Amino acid sequence: MAKRSVMSVWAGGLQRSLQQAARRQMQLGAKALSRSIKSASKPKVAAASAAPAPKVLGDWLSGVAMSTAGARRFKLYRPPLLLPGERLPLLLMLHGCGQTANAFAISTRMNSLAARERFMVLYPEQDRLANPQACWNWFDTASGKAYGEAGLILRALDQVCARHPVDRSRVAVAGLSAGASMAALLAIRHPERFKAVVMHSGVPPGTAHSGITALGAMKGRRATRSLAVSAAAMGLTPGPILPPLLVIHGGRDLVVADDNAHAAVQAWAEATGARAGLARQQGRGKRYPMQVTDFKAGPRIAARLVEVGLLAHAWSGGAKSQAFSDPQGPDASRLLWRFVLRQFAC
Repeated sequence: MAKRSVMSVWAGGLQRSLQQAARRQMQLGAKALSRSIKSASKPKVAAASAAPAPKVLGDWLSGVAMSTAGARRFKLYRPPLLLPGERLPLLLMLHGCGQTANAFAISTRMNSLAARERFMVLYPEQDRLANPQACWNWFDTASGKAYGEAGLILRALDQVCARHPVDRSRVAVAGLSAGASMAALLAIRHPERFKAVVMHSGVPPGTAHSGITALGAMKGRRATRSLAVSAAAMGLTPGPILPPLLVIHGGRDLVVADDNAHAAVQAWAEATGARAGLARQQGRGKRYPMQVTDFKAGPRIAARLVEVGLLAHAWSGGAKSQAFSDPQGPDASRLLWRFVLRQFAC
């Protein structure tokens, strides 16, 4: 009964946050995104579940990962015309609340990029019985539920690596919102598994430990513990160096405060001894401009912060008319892949 009440509070609080954000986004003039947030905060989530499979050359395969923590479905995109002996990089993509694997793939257009650049993309999918809003339970560390889900995601990764020609030395993880927070949690718990981690509009680990604290963290009202303290709380001993982090966040995000973006890169910088360089302004055509700041430890980039002032809670540069997707932002999928490729080369 207690578990049910906590989940009810979390679901209700998230729904109210999305509704409030939608009203405020309209005031800011972000009409397309506000419609997306409204649709996610109403019983329209079934529409995301019914999203068609993305149309792109290659294979769109289904699978299920199982452990003592339960089972999770996943989708795998595999490019066409694999050569004998060819082993491809893999990008693990974790969707946000109210999304599915199909919807996330369509929104990010990652499969089209993977077809051109020749890498595989794995999309684990949250079960609505585990979270009514289809959010990854990244925050539920006090009960251990977050770690169980992280383990299930790794089961899916292991299964794909065993059955398909994946280059295990070139694997990266990325996510949006709740998926971004889960991606960072995976990177801290298993840094040896990933060459890079990407957080788009998420909350860093060590900022929440339950549904109630997650709501405060999303609003930027909770301090982030150092990664050393967070790792110790998980019972982890010092391990391999953290994979480089890319953070992308919108200045008009009213669901997850952009304070979390700064907290994430600062935590990574502290853990790796990195220092912030000069921020540089970048822009392309009619897309929103962005500010990029690198945090380096010697010549190595430990973290990169991409701030898009006009972006709300949406995948930057995502497909038009998709929930949590803003086509006017810089292309996050391309930014992500360029960052990941650089880490694969190290």
